[in-house]
Amino acid sequence: MLKFRKGCNVTYPERINEEYELNDNYIIANINADKIENFLLDFIKFHNEPLFFILEIPSKQYDETEIKPGIVDSFHKDVYYIDGCTQEQAFTILSRIDKLLINDGLSSFGFGCHISHDEIMVGKYNVITIYSINPNSYIELLEKTELKRVDKLITAWDTFTENNPGKSERIKTDGKDIFDIPQMFADWGMYLAEQRED
Repeated sequence: MLKFRKGCNVTYPERINEEYELNDNYIIANINADKIENFLLDFIKFHNEPLFFILEIPSKQYDETEIKPGIVDSFHKDVYYIDGCTQEQAFTILSRIDKLLINDGLSSFGFGCHISHDEIMVGKYNVITIYSINPNSYIELLEKTELKRVDKLITAWDTFTENNPGKSERIKTDGKDIFDIPQMFADWGMYLAEQRED
């Protein structure tokens, strides 16, 4: 059974295991919350090239368009970046906000590469995706993390129904939450790149 991020709850956690699925240009995996940080550190170590940090957080309520009072047609997320990081800077970013990010249930975050264009994203409900033109190069890392390979990965999203949806929520850590992060890294050049439909 998967150990979820503190801000994520599912009705049937026993249906979800630490496993991964390998595809042509991406890997999708379920990883225990207590292994996420080390997995990200290993990804960063794997890439001696300029990196970027990406953070996706829900847009503020006033940015959403109501179709009726209190009802919106779709939700959006704000996408932030810090570009041109060295490996050491990426390690520092992660060390400053690792618990804040890993505890939270609303955000998605990760690191990408400016040259190889490989990217890792930690999504809701512990779904980790690695995008790469050579996903086989990550098999050793996945095996080091003790993940089992399967033909078809079952994620938390596959278990949700109208009567049994998942629940994700904002979690404060040391008095801060994910909405404080852009200001925390303003002097690092963190910028709002776009607002996307969630």
